[in-house]
Order: sequence, then structure tokens, then C-alpha cells
Amino acid sequence: MGLEYKHLDERTRRLMLEEIEHDVASSALYLSTNLNENGIAEYPDLIREAARSGDDDTLAAAIVSRLNSHEKPRQLKSGKLSKPPVMRSNAHQMLAEGEFNRFYMRALCSRAIGDGVPSVIVFRAKTVEHARSASEQMIGRAMSADSLLEDLRNSTGVDTALGLPPGPNSGLSVHLP
Repeated sequence: MGLEYKHLDERTRRLMLEEIEHDVASSALYLSTNLNENGIAEYPDLIREAARSGDDDTLAAAIVSRLNSHEKPRQLKSGKLSKPPVMRSNAHQMLAEGEFNRFYMRALCSRAIGDGVPSVIVFRAKTVEHARSASEQMIGRAMSADSLLEDLRNSTGVDTALGLPPGPNSGLSVHLP
């Protein structure tokens, strides 16, 4: 089950597509190493289609068959690389939620800026079993739409300076005040 997007309407979808095209044009679209060759080639169209008429669940369903069978090896404390671990069973959901939400938040920040609304509000968009304390502390917090938009644009596929979202599977997103 995906995230709750309180303002996922036609205007927000149009702004999401603009943000996706911004990343595609600047070669900044995040392409997970979990995607196989076909997944990498098809991902731009898959995220566009999800933004046009779907959500993170739609995107997850589209990419599940486009993942590698194994993740990349991990660096061990000894300095050696591990054997490539089997792909996590929820890897497609984690990728889809993270990236769809990232474009949704960017679009919502852009929308707020366009409407003269200075901030967006952090909320829990998905119920999680074990909420991180860092996530809990962010709920209800007003964040500058300008700052968050810039941060999300500059931190593609990695943790953001402002800490939103605070890691994979946080279940946090933003809404308009």
C-alpha cells in the first residue's frame, strides 16, 4: 500500500512532470542500481506515466519485473566486498515510494511558491510499524517551500540536507497548509 498524497490532482501531476523533465534534461534523473538494463532504459517513461495518471503503487508494479536479481555487493568492515545479496522483496516498493514522493514533494513546493504560500507541512503519509524518532519529530513541522524544493532538486537519489524524507520507508511527505 502506497503513500497518501493529499494534493495529487491534475495541477500537481503537471508540476511533477515538469520536475521529471527538469531531471531528464539535466541528466539528473535518479536511476537505481537495482534496476536492470531494461529498467534503466524504461524508467524515465515509467515515472512519467505514474506522474500522469498513477501513484507509487502503479510505479512499483511497473518496475518489479525490471529489477536485477541481486543487489550490488556491499563493503564489509574488512574492506572486502560481500557476495551480491539477493534483491530485497520490497525493493520495487521502496524505489517507487521514494522517487514518486520526491517528485510529488517537489511539485507541491513549486505549487506553494506559485501560490505565494511560503511553507509546506510535514505529515505521516503512510503508517509504519516502527517509526523512527527523527521522523516523528518532523511531523507537523512547517518547511520553507523554496528551501525544500532546492534541497530535493540538489539531492537526487540521496539523503537531503533538510532531512526530508528522512531515509527510505520513512512514510513522510508534505501537504499544503
